[in-house]
Amino acid sequence: MKLETLIQRISTRKIVGELEKWVIGIESDSRKIKEKFLFIAVKGTETDGHQYIDKAIEQGATAIVCQELPDNFATGITYIQVEDSAQALGELASAWYGYPSEKLILTGVTGTNGKTTTATLLYELFRLFGEKTGLLSTVCNYIDTVAIPATHTTPDPLMLNKLLRDMVDAGCTYAFMEVSSHSAHQKRIAGLDFNGGIFTNLTRDHLDYHKTVDEYLKAKKMFFDGLKAGSFALTNIDDKAGMVMLQNTRAKKYTYSLRSLANFKGRIIESRLDGTTMEINGREVEVRFVGKFNAYNLLAVYGAACLLGRSPEEVLVKMSLLVPVAGRFQTLHSPDKFTVIIDYAHTPDALNNVLGAIHGVLEGKGKIITVVGAGGNRDKGKRPLMAREAVSSSDRVILTSDNPRNEEPTDIINDMLTGLEPVQRKKVLTIPDRREAIRTALLLACEGDVVLIAGKGHENYQEIKGVKHHFEDKEEVEKIFNGFI
Repeated sequence: MKLETLIQRISTRKIVGELEKWVIGIESDSRKIKEKFLFIAVKGTETDGHQYIDKAIEQGATAIVCQELPDNFATGITYIQVEDSAQALGELASAWYGYPSEKLILTGVTGTNGKTTTATLLYELFRLFGEKTGLLSTVCNYIDTVAIPATHTTPDPLMLNKLLRDMVDAGCTYAFMEVSSHSAHQKRIAGLDFNGGIFTNLTRDHLDYHKTVDEYLKAKKMFFDGLKAGSFALTNIDDKAGMVMLQNTRAKKYTYSLRSLANFKGRIIESRLDGTTMEINGREVEVRFVGKFNAYNLLAVYGAACLLGRSPEEVLVKMSLLVPVAGRFQTLHSPDKFTVIIDYAHTPDALNNVLGAIHGVLEGKGKIITVVGAGGNRDKGKRPLMAREAVSSSDRVILTSDNPRNEEPTDIINDMLTGLEPVQRKKVLTIPDRREAIRTALLLACEGDVVLIAGKGHENYQEIKGVKHHFEDKEEVEKIFNGFI
């Protein structure tokens, strides 16, 4: 692509050198630069790409996009100075792949909990409508029916636009994607053309990165601030941050709620371990999901589908066919007539939601045994809160290893224990080996009980000292049920 064409939509401060040249690739990682590539020097959280401009040129880059021009210009190299190179990277990635988001009906979902479920259910719903649809999510990316493994909740701009391009080429009309706070803050979604945005909720998470809840909220809000006029912004007004998200958006504003008047109003009529009877905008529907948190997710799905042009009647019919996302309140039934629930809940609020849903169904007729840990090298402040939530709503708790990463599992467990009073510790077991913790929980369960295995959900690995070892909660439970271990 001609350099002049590639940069036509980005805002430039100064250009040094020739624009009448061709580039055959673009990269923000100097190690991937080849002959006739454009290198975008981005100031990241750990490294500054400006330090690698010379290396990129040595490897063949013929054009550089940067925020700060070097003191000396290399012969034959074009330098393009921009205000924000992270923003420029997103816009250039979009241009390189032919602005694929403009050729899709793209909806983003952000919030602490419920992003994966909401985005995935919208993807499944529109496939039930007979539409070719794409999905970008924590669990897996899909280009229509083709699965592409996910490495991040929101990929980097180049991969993101490549996946969107692949969706366009595969004939997709719709695409749904999770928008993480990291991606909004790091401007990975810059240059994307969203037709709508959904906000689920906001609770404490990722403070290892954002430092404060206020900064975390601002990162989420950036997504809504960037929505175009003519798109929709759908928010959960039962969440205290719900209306904050809409304060500065140009999008048309819509709301959903279980408690208040809203554009999309829901009510739980009956809850069971195999599903829920709901009323949405005066119409009744049976769904295969459990808990208030899932009722909110389904309201968001219903609202978004209606805003994307589907009739309420056809949405409700297809919603009744949807099934839970892998690792999200995933239910297994033991031969001994107790139930195991596997859930990704890895924040205090998510754990509270899942345990609350279980209590709502059990109504005191069975024990709840919870297996839970906390991730290593992440926000340590939520560890005692996680333990407190688990113990407050469970009959027995087993604290165990999650993804310890580069920390010792016993250190993480000890951090969790600091959130408990001496009397609360009496119903806690500490078993750092997650496999043994799961086995112990199942041995403690009796007919009518529920075992909640929280924290990892869909993940099929455990990260220890920088190495990912195969481990899947569902697989471990099924092995025990089948008598293999």
